[in-house]
Amino acid sequence: MPGMSKRERMKAALTGKPVDRPPVAFWRHWPIDDQDADALARATFDYQRKYDWDFMKVTPSHTYCVEDYGDKSVYRGKPIGDRDHVDRVIKCIEDWDRIQPLDVNKGAYARQLRCLRKVLQGRDADTPVIQTIFNPIGMARYLADEVYVVHLRRDPTRVERALVALTETCASFARAVIAEGADGIFLSTASASYDVMSEDEYRRFGRSGDLAVLEAASGGWLNILHLHGQHPMFRAVADYPVQVMNWHDRTAWPTLTEAMTIFPGAVAGGVEQFTLLHYGTPDEMRAQVKDALRQTRGLRHIVAAGCTYPVTVPEGNLLAVREAVEMSVS
Repeated sequence: MPGMSKRERMKAALTGKPVDRPPVAFWRHWPIDDQDADALARATFDYQRKYDWDFMKVTPSHTYCVEDYGDKSVYRGKPIGDRDHVDRVIKCIEDWDRIQPLDVNKGAYARQLRCLRKVLQGRDADTPVIQTIFNPIGMARYLADEVYVVHLRRDPTRVERALVALTETCASFARAVIAEGADGIFLSTASASYDVMSEDEYRRFGRSGDLAVLEAASGGWLNILHLHGQHPMFRAVADYPVQVMNWHDRTAWPTLTEAMTIFPGAVAGGVEQFTLLHYGTPDEMRAQVKDALRQTRGLRHIVAAGCTYPVTVPEGNLLAVREAVEMSVS
């Protein structure tokens, strides 16, 4: 156990085996750089060199997944570092009829595959790499904005047909990511949340797409499901075939301790990213890491934030988290 490699540490953590120290990884957006394969790869490498996380997550703007459908976006200084949509693809309910599967070897998807290829080629062989993927119903949201829920309730058959096409695109990309040599995917959903839709609605409109994408990524050993929002349907997706669950555990149910009784895999979390990581002190960061490790006893646990964090988070707070993980075994 002493002196484990990153892969050894991560694989042990996934199955609840003892680790030399808890694995740790954070991720953020890279505005402007995320529009260019070389620039995003360079930013990803620079970040990894600075903090030496236990895995690398390639984090493009969410807009890449709908760009080839005609979505237009710009960066306007959003604190989280993501882009704003300025021209949505779905302007009326009939527009869903135009959604077809895409060739992921072209356009924005091809750009992301080029970036991933560069990261995989340049990484330390011991460092796992995963690719961010936004799930099919999330793509529907980006195409139409929040009215997508209204549309699926008004004309479910029409929207479901479009979701089938989006699922084909998303699954094709996941398959290509694994074929490139990625260790897994980070599948993000913002719709598996009670303030968005009911469980019955998510089972009908979201679950099948999620499972198809995860099946396409089943060759990976480090697949993470991210539940975005303050009211996640944690129990409803706890049977998904993923190795890790990530959610806003400091502000949303369940706690890390509760989650470990529901989900059999590993949990990623313990650090609140929007307030404490952003405005807190290094001492507060160390205390929160210590509390998170107390909740999990350092088993089946990756120390992480609940989501991407603001680009203005102080470097000292990130270093304090990294230091706290190292100190946890002293």
